[in-house]
Amino acid sequence: MKEKKTFEQSVEELEEIVRRLENGDATLDESLALFERGVKLAKGCQKMLDEAEMKVSVLTANPDGSVEESEFTENTDKGL
Repeated sequence: MKEKKTFEQSVEELEEIVRRLENGDATLDESLALFERGVKLAKGCQKMLDEAEMKVSVLTANPDGSVEESEFTENTDKGL
């Protein structure tokens, strides 16, 4: 069974693909294969980021100094 790559491993491979494509010495077929792999990696990275975002909790300080944990939402403290 194929081992699932970590986010960091996927980004590293994606960066290598970008370097190879920017270099411009790949054939058209190689470039298309690299591009397809890059799209799959980018989608996988986005999925991992979306899953991580759902798990994030935001700690907010109350006026009395206590800390309250709440679920992350896009509206949570837009000032960050």
